[in-house]
Amino acid sequence: MLFLDELPEFKKNVLEVLRQPLEDGKVTIARAALSITYPASIMLAAAMNPCPCGYATDPLKECACAPPLIQRYVARISGPLLDRIDIQIEVPAVKYQELSDGAGGETSAVIRARVQRARETQHARFRESPHLFCNADMQPKDLRTHCRVDEAGQGLLKQAMNQLGLSARAYDRILKVARTIADLEGQEQIQPQFISEAIQYRSLDRKLWVG
Repeated sequence: MLFLDELPEFKKNVLEVLRQPLEDGKVTIARAALSITYPASIMLAAAMNPCPCGYATDPLKECACAPPLIQRYVARISGPLLDRIDIQIEVPAVKYQELSDGAGGETSAVIRARVQRARETQHARFRESPHLFCNADMQPKDLRTHCRVDEAGQGLLKQAMNQLGLSARAYDRILKVARTIADLEGQEQIQPQFISEAIQYRSLDRKLWVG
């Protein structure tokens, strides 16, 4: 696990070198005399504000940043890097009432059991494919086998590609996330609602770029 807080504050060239290990699970260090490749399969988690002051999407507080400043801020994260991040979600501030009402959600034990079942499903799916450990490891040829989508799901994917301007890499990652959602729900077939949910997890990058 690699966690990067305040993602846009890192130097852009530092962030761009993450693209190879995120894509290939390895990193190559080249020098004049030799080149060495190391395994570098990681789970990346990152956090960032929507703008320098942090209030660009806050419904209660006014943002003090001019649009060009916001654009420059979010543009520090390149589109190719975002393409390699499977899930991008906006986390709004938690209201006082939600913090103080004491209402509980699912327990960690319940969530853990559901995740474990999904892991077991993936282990069985890839038993004959030693190069695959989980859905995220699938290559395009594996997607054609394990991520078949019906006509309604294909329509959702086509609409997302056209309206959000998503790349072919984002298309593959939507399918992987939808496959995982189906596994968590205990479903063999990738339903249209799973495709829709996976698309929602990729909408943040285009919202920030197009405004």
